[in-house]
Amino acid sequence: MDSAVAAARAVEAGHDVTGVHLALSANPQSFRTGARGCCTIEDSRDARRAADVIGIPFYVWDLAERFRADVVDDFVAEYEAGRTPNPCLRCNEKIKFAALLDKALALGFDAVCTGHYATVVLAENGTRELHRASDMAKDQSYVLGVLDEKQLAHALFPLGDTLTTKDEIRAEAERRGLAVAKKPDSHDICFIADGDTQGFLATRLGRAEGDIVDETGAKLGTHEGAYGFTIGQRKGLRIGHPAADGKPRYVLDISPVDNTVTVGPAESLDVTALTAIKPRWCGTAPEGPGRYTAQLRAHGGETPVDAALADGELRVTFDEPVRGVAPGQAIVLYDGTRVVGSATIATTVRRPAATTR
Repeated sequence: MDSAVAAARAVEAGHDVTGVHLALSANPQSFRTGARGCCTIEDSRDARRAADVIGIPFYVWDLAERFRADVVDDFVAEYEAGRTPNPCLRCNEKIKFAALLDKALALGFDAVCTGHYATVVLAENGTRELHRASDMAKDQSYVLGVLDEKQLAHALFPLGDTLTTKDEIRAEAERRGLAVAKKPDSHDICFIADGDTQGFLATRLGRAEGDIVDETGAKLGTHEGAYGFTIGQRKGLRIGHPAADGKPRYVLDISPVDNTVTVGPAESLDVTALTAIKPRWCGTAPEGPGRYTAQLRAHGGETPVDAALADGELRVTFDEPVRGVAPGQAIVLYDGTRVVGSATIATTVRRPAATTR
């Protein structure tokens, strides 16, 4: 729905627009009917109907091989290594603003236009900056934090400066005669047909029984694959007996080497600092240490940090401890509303456990 409204607005702005649907699976039937993902078997039909209503040409581009290698295989490998990836962010980096953009530029197009809620601003020095959407409730700049200046120069986000509710965007789609006006938002991982991430990983990595232990190393239970857990997870631990203090336990660490999952109290999740690798800058890389805010998940809030680049790694210290930070996730730095850049979390530093006298 967002993409259709963005295309209609681009036409109204005077652009020569062509609609493109990305075929991202060699077997389209693997995308279930009624899925709340972004690439279901119904989406190409919906996109074609929307293009007809808007009055623009429409094509389906097959990027299934690139998608499998750059997104699906990466997703599996990251979980196998005990990390927690973000496939939507990887898709933006490798598919929509790399493979798709490269093909578009080769065919003579100027930009890729999407329905993301973010804004591209032309700075006084002629460079382009990525900023948050005007409406923070819909902001999607976090998943676009992997885009560099060259990619931003060829990106259009017509919905980014819209100070309206999602219901008003839906009303606009309905006024334009777009049948996707009532289509639900995309939330699921599009390549996991039934929404069962653990089952999807099990078919590719196999089941491997291991131990669930506490912080002392005492065995509490077993699991069928460490890849089925994420840092900060509380539900589905299947531990047979409660903690001594009666409080809930959370996943603190995932060790693929010995296939062990460590659990403990919520306070043991407190992270005071981290290092992140593979930094990508939305413009010129910052020089020296800086003061920023950081976002650690797509729908999370901001937290103040000190950050500096050293030996190719981003080193970040939080003003206040944060919880549920997992290696493999992306950290995105902001200077006000401007996206400075992003990096992949590699290691974390936990707050020392409180001691009693």
